[in-house]
Amino acid sequence: MRIPIPTPAAAVAAAVVGAAVTAGADMGLLAPAAAALGTAAAFGVVLVSTAPTTDDADTRVHRLLVTPIALVLSVVAALLVGGIVDWWLIEPVAYVLGAAVGAAAAFWLYRRLATTLALSFGAVVAAGVLALAVTSLVLWLSGVAPFHAFGRMLEFGLQPDSLVIMVNSGTTFYLSAVAVAIGFKMKLFNIGVDGQYRLAALMAAAVGGAWVLPPVVHQVVVISVAVAVGGVWAGIAGYLKVARGVSEVISTIMLNSVATGITAYLLNTDRLAVQISTNNIGTPEIAESGWVPGIPAGFMGADREIFGLVVLAIAVGVGYWAMLNRTRFGFDLRATGQSPTAARASGIDIKRMVLLSMVISGMVAGLVGMPQLLGQSHYYALDFPTGLGFTGIAIALLGRNHPVGIGFAALFWAFLDQSSQILDFEGIPKEIAVVTQATIVLTVVVVYEVVHRWGLRYQQQQVGRELARGDREGAAAS
Repeated sequence: MRIPIPTPAAAVAAAVVGAAVTAGADMGLLAPAAAALGTAAAFGVVLVSTAPTTDDADTRVHRLLVTPIALVLSVVAALLVGGIVDWWLIEPVAYVLGAAVGAAAAFWLYRRLATTLALSFGAVVAAGVLALAVTSLVLWLSGVAPFHAFGRMLEFGLQPDSLVIMVNSGTTFYLSAVAVAIGFKMKLFNIGVDGQYRLAALMAAAVGGAWVLPPVVHQVVVISVAVAVGGVWAGIAGYLKVARGVSEVISTIMLNSVATGITAYLLNTDRLAVQISTNNIGTPEIAESGWVPGIPAGFMGADREIFGLVVLAIAVGVGYWAMLNRTRFGFDLRATGQSPTAARASGIDIKRMVLLSMVISGMVAGLVGMPQLLGQSHYYALDFPTGLGFTGIAIALLGRNHPVGIGFAALFWAFLDQSSQILDFEGIPKEIAVVTQATIVLTVVVVYEVVHRWGLRYQQQQVGRELARGDREGAAAS
């Protein structure tokens, strides 16, 4: 039974109930459990005081699907906020604030969450459950207790230093995935991100180490060189596609090999490299004026620093979203990716779009190595991280090419990478994290395809209902 309450009053009532229940439950429960209980109570207030506002709110599918998913997302929001705020405030206060945020999320999600978006969240949850089930089966067959392995990974992965490493790794993963996603939006498979970012990092490090420039100017020059090299290298594949019809998959794979050869040739003490240690050579170290200071993480008890260029990754994500949704170029890009024939008929220059998309993808790829280069290494050497381009492909698929989805996928991937390091000390092969990563990407692709097809049928049914309703109203009027 719903009790109509003005919208602002309903939102405030949900927040008050969530905070009050959390504060009371915290006397007998752990703070996270109390926050989850308080958020659930706030969600109950939302259910009886307000109604969904989406177009399909009166359908049975909406009622069965959106409500539980909105509840789960609200609880997750409360726990995340509580856990983060707990770094600054005492635990009871932090999780009370978390419950208040969870209540606000419950109010917004219940009213605004559409069925198709809820299906997407449901697909992610289903894929995660399937991946954990497969990983547990592999562990069990190997003679390892799954709960013990997962428990140790969770415990180690949530330590402050591990969280900092997760954010730093997630920053580079995110940039790589966005570079891939730009191509995916055009139905272009830029497999060459790995070669593009490595060649860009080498040239940027060589330029940055050759001169000492004023702060800010130095960083801008290094980053600009990386962006230019990445864009030019990807543009070669784009030109081959539009001028000669060469598949970008083949050309970018071959360009990866060419980039590897060029890098090996240039990274030599007779050319761009100097001796760093007995077993390592690299470009001359970039002067301190070219470094990007890290963000101290002492507030969360960590001894490490967060890469300062995490801000750059956020800016790239915002720019990617704005380009897709707020510019003519983004509209043309999405239209071309969905139907090149229709896009051509509407006057879009397909060849121009292909070339520009590859160039922009490469420019973002050029940024992938910058957080590591300017935030920690300060030179390009034999031990510079490799393989980030291929990781970006998996993360872009996992995040469904959406800037927010890619962000969560990048952090999740980084968490698995970091938390699995403890397994070696437990006598458990840390490669089990690779099984989880591969399985969840595979299951996400499969589940999303199933959801996509179901969603199309659901939309067709909705259109049929609206048409039938219009016919009935027209008949009644006549």
